[in-house]
Amino acid sequence: MPAVDYGRAEEITRTLERRLVERLQSNVTATRRSVLGGIGVAGSAAFGVSRSGASSGGHDDHDGHGGHGVVGEFEDADFDPHEYLTAFNTGRDGQENVRQDVYEEDGRTVREFELAAVDVPITIAPGIEFDAWAFNGQVPGPTLRVVEGDLIRVKFSNGSRHAHTIHPHLRNLDPTMDGVPQNGPGALAPGESFTYEWIAQPAGMHFYHCHAMPLKEHIHRGLYGTIIVDPDPDRVRENPRDYVNYHGPITDEYRDELVEVARSRNHEYAENDDVNEMVMMMNGFDTNFDGDNEVYAANTQAFAYGVGSTDGNGNWEAGETKRPIQIDRNQLQRVYLSNVIEFDPINSFHTHSQFFDYYDHGTTLQPTLKNVDTIMQCQAQRGILEIDYSDHEPGLYMFHAHQSEFAELGWMSFFEVV
Repeated sequence: MPAVDYGRAEEITRTLERRLVERLQSNVTATRRSVLGGIGVAGSAAFGVSRSGASSGGHDDHDGHGGHGVVGEFEDADFDPHEYLTAFNTGRDGQENVRQDVYEEDGRTVREFELAAVDVPITIAPGIEFDAWAFNGQVPGPTLRVVEGDLIRVKFSNGSRHAHTIHPHLRNLDPTMDGVPQNGPGALAPGESFTYEWIAQPAGMHFYHCHAMPLKEHIHRGLYGTIIVDPDPDRVRENPRDYVNYHGPITDEYRDELVEVARSRNHEYAENDDVNEMVMMMNGFDTNFDGDNEVYAANTQAFAYGVGSTDGNGNWEAGETKRPIQIDRNQLQRVYLSNVIEFDPINSFHTHSQFFDYYDHGTTLQPTLKNVDTIMQCQAQRGILEIDYSDHEPGLYMFHAHQSEFAELGWMSFFEVV
């Protein structure tokens, strides 16, 4: 039975992906509605329904946007959505394309990172490129991971043809460091640089992005990333009410419980090793620049966490670019999730066959929603999901946006529980 399930999942993924790419290649000016019309119902498409004809039409590529190739494996060697999931830049460890350091200064831990804005084509579906503006050449930008109370020092340089900033969704007390055109250095012109400094507060999952105008274009083009501020267990012990939406008595037992949760969220503590953590940024791409997205994804590449060829025993044969997210059912799964979609009011995350706890913005150590299987996020909203598959049978478990068109246009994925 598992081999049949894997085969069906692979067929659905390949069918949806092929039809999406064919529509984008044959008629770049098609709206997302016409793309969906060609795709049809996922289940039927995967089992013999013929492809409906696409209307022909030219593409006036006056801006030079969008390069198109053949359907196949992703070819963008500079960004792997599977590696991105767990690429936490802490000052000590992280990605090769992020220069970083950690040191003490005036009695405070400083975590220093170098980010540069560049113009670069990125792969969003097999053979489909998008002209992005990106931090350090990748979309999403590098994940910065720090500890509550640290000084975050970001040395930013603008290597793009456009003016850019970095705006942090943190509790920032200095308006000159807000990263908006009206304050501090303003929008940095091409070739300019500036060093931003922010105190890492509050604990939680946060967001950074360019705040230059027109804002929707700078975000849509890819200038965004995640800042994870790990809670400081000592601060939690001293001020537990800052981390919970709870007005009852704080007993010693309850205080100890909160400290233990904080330790499991902090990458510098051994308790964190018992949790499998990953970052997902839900995004979309308007490939014909008509104000509607034609491609949706988690971490940029459509269907990257779908199913390729496999022997059904966890051995993937489709290369490194398309496979489910393999997880150990004996580990708690913690997903740092954020929505950066442009041109749509909301995005969502839905798990099949499982419910999870949700911490809105990650600023509390108790769930803000408990035992749910679907959450919605507006743009820039983020949160932490904790999912437990310990009592599930091994196999494939789908997760996706529960806007059906988003799922059929790329935002459909699988966990492989082993």
